[in-house]
Amino acid sequence: MKNLTPLSLLVHLLMFILAVTWLYPFIWMVVSSLKPTAQIYTSGLFSGNFTLENYIFLFDNSNRADKPFLRTLFNSLFISATITACVTFTSILVGYAVAKTDFRGKNTFKNLLIIQMVFPAFMFIIPQFVLMRELGLINSYSAMILPYGMSAWGIFMVSQSFKGTPNDYLYAAKLDHANLWGILRHVMMPLNKSILAIVALFTFSSSWDNFLWPLIVMRDVDKMPFSVLLATFNRAYGIYLGPVLAGSVVQMLPVVALFLLFRKYFLQGMSLSLK
Repeated sequence: MKNLTPLSLLVHLLMFILAVTWLYPFIWMVVSSLKPTAQIYTSGLFSGNFTLENYIFLFDNSNRADKPFLRTLFNSLFISATITACVTFTSILVGYAVAKTDFRGKNTFKNLLIIQMVFPAFMFIIPQFVLMRELGLINSYSAMILPYGMSAWGIFMVSQSFKGTPNDYLYAAKLDHANLWGILRHVMMPLNKSILAIVALFTFSSSWDNFLWPLIVMRDVDKMPFSVLLATFNRAYGIYLGPVLAGSVVQMLPVVALFLLFRKYFLQGMSLSLK
């Protein structure tokens, strides 16, 4: 803290206040989820009786109200993990083709990627719904996975990172008789793991929090993701504020855990993407 000027101290103080302002709603949500519903608004932030009853209700007693939260939690994990794996894999393959190979229509394809990134996702909801209906996939896991199995943003990020990998590594791998998969697995992926971590983390986060599309295509309660069931529970059983807050904490935990586990690669990838 030595050699800090008054202006620097003021900036740090302002940043601290902004950080507390941003974190306070999350702290309130976590603490309130540990209180009985009757004490959430009637007691101070760290006062009152703390209990795990809201979480027990969420994953045990709520089945009596036809709300299988535990089942939908596994649904969300399966859907998000599958989408993340598909997007990461396709981004590696297509990103390598864009960055390191020449093919007819390459510039047109790159322009289409950028155009697709510019348009908001909700513009494609109706065409996607019509396509899923014509394929007979409504009310199935495939309807929630297939439209998001490839990402223009992921391809663009990976291709930009792959461009920075020197071609000498590729020539050396080919001299060792490495095939395409060997080059991707042993050269491109290890050298660009930070960008791959960013693509995987953001893909998982967006698919985990996706609400509108599953709400449209899914009708069976047992196949719904956790976010949709939690929203319907909040609307139908508004008096259970404690379990709703507990569900919101559970909804937030996987993304926070992934960020903490891969924060090193995430920060490295962010620094590379900003250069």
